[in-house]
Amino acid sequence: MTTGLAPRIDVRRAPDRFDTNLGWLDSHHSFSFGHHYDQDNTHHGLLLVNNDDTVLPGTGFETHPHRDMEIVTWVLRGSLVHQDSEGHSGLIYPGLAQRMSAGTGILHSEKNDSHGLDLGTAPSDEPVHFVQMWVVPDEAGIRPGYEQVEIDSELLSGGLVPVASGMAKHHGESAIRIKNEYAALYVARLAAGQSVSLPEAPFLHLFVARGAVELEGAGQLSAGDAVRFTATGGQRVTAAEPAEVLVWEMHATIG
Repeated sequence: MTTGLAPRIDVRRAPDRFDTNLGWLDSHHSFSFGHHYDQDNTHHGLLLVNNDDTVLPGTGFETHPHRDMEIVTWVLRGSLVHQDSEGHSGLIYPGLAQRMSAGTGILHSEKNDSHGLDLGTAPSDEPVHFVQMWVVPDEAGIRPGYEQVEIDSELLSGGLVPVASGMAKHHGESAIRIKNEYAALYVARLAAGQSVSLPEAPFLHLFVARGAVELEGAGQLSAGDAVRFTATGGQRVTAAEPAEVLVWEMHATIG
């Protein structure tokens, strides 16, 4: 847990992110990832990865391993097919929350649903755009798991909707559970002029996934911009145009 933190609001602009462009993949990393390493930018609170990915039709991530990580995927446009070594198969699309607990070890693939694959879905001919976020679990060595739930109707409210949480206050409320009792992810879809108030916590991470917003006390934020809050919260976020924001509330940090 944390004590004696100094209040801080740290704005990170989209063009300053690390970038991996492989042709089929354009990935923007908010934190150190892969061969991109900065010892001063490895995480914020419990959040280790916030990757803003675009994958071309007919391509994707081939089968690869993960372990001891809670991985939440949020699709903004298009559709993504998940398949893993535990026998799970799922189609992830806008408005559907997905969580994979890597635990003791899991193999999985993620591909643009450009051919309908074997899930009976209509082929897609557009890139898939999604944000993938990793948080550390409460404990290592848990059994791997998978969960997905559609929450599109809840997002119509325009408020901050709990999408993934391990916090006690969200028991029976959040769409999917993650194995960390100190972390929760919210999503808000905002029409122009709509506002939400951020929670208060030792650590917050705000990511503008689409559109543009005005952050109280910090000015305008555009798509791809992020803000790291320490020992503060409660600020208003107002959409300057239709926007979608992702907010992590965290009551602990790594190390």
